[in-house]
Amino acid sequence: MAEIDARLREEVHLLGELLGDTIRTQRGEAFVDKIELIRTGSKAGRKGSAAGEQQLRETLASLADDELLPVARAFNQFLNLANIAEQYHRIRRRRPDEQAPFENRVLDELLQRLKADGHKPEHLARQLGRLDIELVLTAHPTEVARRTLIQKYDAIAAQLAALDHTDLSTAERGRIQAQLRQLIAEAWHTEEIRRSRPSPVDEAKWGFAVIEHSLWQAVPNFLRRADQALQDATGLRLPLEAAPIRFASWMGGDRDGNPNVTAQVSREVLLLARWMASDLYLRDVDRLAAELSMQQASDELRLHVGVHPEPYRAVLKQLRERLRATRTWAEAALAEPLPPGPEVLHDSRELLEPLEFCYHSLHACGMGVIAEGALLDCLRRAATFGLFLVRLDIRQDAARHAAALTEITDYLGLGRYDEWDEDARTQFLLRELDNRRPLLPTHHRPSAETAEVLATCKVVAGAPAASLGSYVISMAGAPSDVLAVQLLLKEAGLQRPIRVVPLFETLADLDNAGPAIDRLLGLHGYRARLHGPQEVMIGYSDSAKDAGTTAAAWAQYRAQEALVEVCRQHDVELLLFHGRGGTVGRGGGPAHAAILSQPPGSVAGRFRTTEQGEMIRFKFGLADLAEQNLNLYLAAVLEATLIPPPAPEPAWRAAMERLAEEGVTAYRAVVREHPQFVEYFRQATPEQELGRLPLGSRPAKRRAGGVESLRAIPWIFAWTQTRLMLPAWLGWEAALGNALKRGEQPLLEEMRERWPFFRTRIDMLEMVLAKADSSIASLYDDRLVSDELRPLGAQLRDLLSQCCSIVLGLTGQSELFAHSQETREAITVRNIYLDPLHLLQAELLARSRQRESLVDSPLEQALLVSVAGIAAGLRNTG
Repeated sequence: MAEIDARLREEVHLLGELLGDTIRTQRGEAFVDKIELIRTGSKAGRKGSAAGEQQLRETLASLADDELLPVARAFNQFLNLANIAEQYHRIRRRRPDEQAPFENRVLDELLQRLKADGHKPEHLARQLGRLDIELVLTAHPTEVARRTLIQKYDAIAAQLAALDHTDLSTAERGRIQAQLRQLIAEAWHTEEIRRSRPSPVDEAKWGFAVIEHSLWQAVPNFLRRADQALQDATGLRLPLEAAPIRFASWMGGDRDGNPNVTAQVSREVLLLARWMASDLYLRDVDRLAAELSMQQASDELRLHVGVHPEPYRAVLKQLRERLRATRTWAEAALAEPLPPGPEVLHDSRELLEPLEFCYHSLHACGMGVIAEGALLDCLRRAATFGLFLVRLDIRQDAARHAAALTEITDYLGLGRYDEWDEDARTQFLLRELDNRRPLLPTHHRPSAETAEVLATCKVVAGAPAASLGSYVISMAGAPSDVLAVQLLLKEAGLQRPIRVVPLFETLADLDNAGPAIDRLLGLHGYRARLHGPQEVMIGYSDSAKDAGTTAAAWAQYRAQEALVEVCRQHDVELLLFHGRGGTVGRGGGPAHAAILSQPPGSVAGRFRTTEQGEMIRFKFGLADLAEQNLNLYLAAVLEATLIPPPAPEPAWRAAMERLAEEGVTAYRAVVREHPQFVEYFRQATPEQELGRLPLGSRPAKRRAGGVESLRAIPWIFAWTQTRLMLPAWLGWEAALGNALKRGEQPLLEEMRERWPFFRTRIDMLEMVLAKADSSIASLYDDRLVSDELRPLGAQLRDLLSQCCSIVLGLTGQSELFAHSQETREAITVRNIYLDPLHLLQAELLARSRQRESLVDSPLEQALLVSVAGIAAGLRNTG
């Protein structure tokens, strides 16, 4: 078996030793011996030793109440340290004889390949410069790590980088290890779990911190490398204003089912983003003012600044004063509404122009080497982040808009909007959109719910256009859903266009997406209000929860095909917004492969997708990691634009239809129709406990009820904690099994070989099956599930086993991930530390269910730590 890289193994071992020393100092040698006994028992048990498994269980069972929390913390901390080492290993220094990571070379290799295929240099440069990729950062209820700990983890990664030199002296190496020892001790003595739920503003600040500490540095570095790759391939450069990847956010704007996100919260988050952007640019401009002390300047710059011995500093000091005025105003406006004064920067051009004057002047005067340094980095940031840092999306459920309009039409004596059919709604909305008079009299007093909808629309109307992204409508299903938002925004005084985006989520809505957009684009006057592309959001989480990933994946694919064709017929540009989560069950998986597997024509230089909570940290938490992931996005969108994947053959399409039909039938037979399923789910998983934990600002449920009322994230998260991973694979075992019985293995192998969509689905299925573990799931059943429900658990584990066997047969392997032994070994090593946490968690759940209250108890803290540790060990958990 291929082993984990020796350098990674050494780093994990070093961090583990330092953690052991820290625990020993606090709790003594006997406790550390007990931890080691648990670890060795777990390791032996994983190798098939019954004695080892028995030792593990007996040692855990013998723990005193006051040992449960520290044992859980020890294994949790080790998994987090292993994650840090693994993350750093991806970006570590390479020896001269080592190949650069795929993520670092993917764009260079793609450009050379495209050039060899006959793409002209000018065409490649134009396409790369025009790419429009937007990553939408979203809050995440399964991001359980506190910000203060994340900062310590980042500092540990920085010390690993410092240690990664062969020429360190003994003293230097000792200082670095002493710093690592201190940081690990700080992490150990810091409480892992927040005591109260974060507010939406807290979540937004967490997103801003990722920009400040990572993306602010990563973006100019990434663009510098992309520019160099383009030069090497074509001799041409990216334009100064090029910003192929930008950022938006749902933190503080996503009010769908979250009563904590209000109009006031959105206003506050917009101002905080303005403050943070001004503060970050001030740091850059202060540095530039110190560096650009040159006297020689172009006539254009001198005309702009007048007679001055240090013209660059003069320009930058003017910009600095305006940035200070902007920051001061934003801070004051947080306390009370305050109109911006004349010195406040209003438009990103006001930020860019002084910097461009300096850049062009330096080049004109033969000082290009200076222009290409920190000044170019600042220009790249300004082009990417603008004055507003991230564009805030607003999201609300279609039912809230319909309820507001029902109240309004009822008040006006026009009848009840919610009782009208689609034609009546559409005609009313179109008439009112064309009407110059207000819809409501000034003395109207709406209910609290309608007042909040209208107040949100007023925030949108009053905010600068560049500070906002899209207005997303959850559970959209008809053209009236879009027109309703346009009318409410018009009523709030909005006089400029904003993208109003229907989100198609359920299986039925995805099937109806093409016809709905066709009707929308055909409505009189709608096109006149459409500035730019028609944006449509595809929901992955709720569609998978509704129908299983087999049917959901195919419905998402077909919906995109239909939308591409509809927009082509209407001669309208299409922008697809992918609502992906971190897990396979929510549309997650490697972004590069996912983009290249989209339907042909669906990625035409534009791509928008969500990046969620824990995955933001894992992909963008360190600047070098962020660079790699931005590079992957850029290369994938360029390749999908210029070399779209093949359209599926008729036989593949027919096979996928059968797989989807049989997959949804099998999935719903369990999740919706089995009379014991809901009760089993609640007993076998920590679903109910997760709802009580302070994981995020949003409630776990949209409303009271069973599985259908659950949000997709806790639904996935609960099954991940027990390692059954049910939502990610249920339905595939029946669909693929039936296909094999029909003798379709050669067809499935052909689809996997030649169709990127199908290959990616099978690859992601294999990944989730490799992380699933029926023996762990059985352990939860043994401790938590009543006798009458255990046969259902056994049945589900049998289906999991069938799914594994079928995937192995389809991929021609003797074991999952046989083609990637390093990945398999990484999962195996993590299991040694995960197994004790699973056993502890099952025990903690059993004990907690026997007590009335756990608030602030050591038992609750230990349970939370077990949740965090399992999430850390499995990475893409929610």
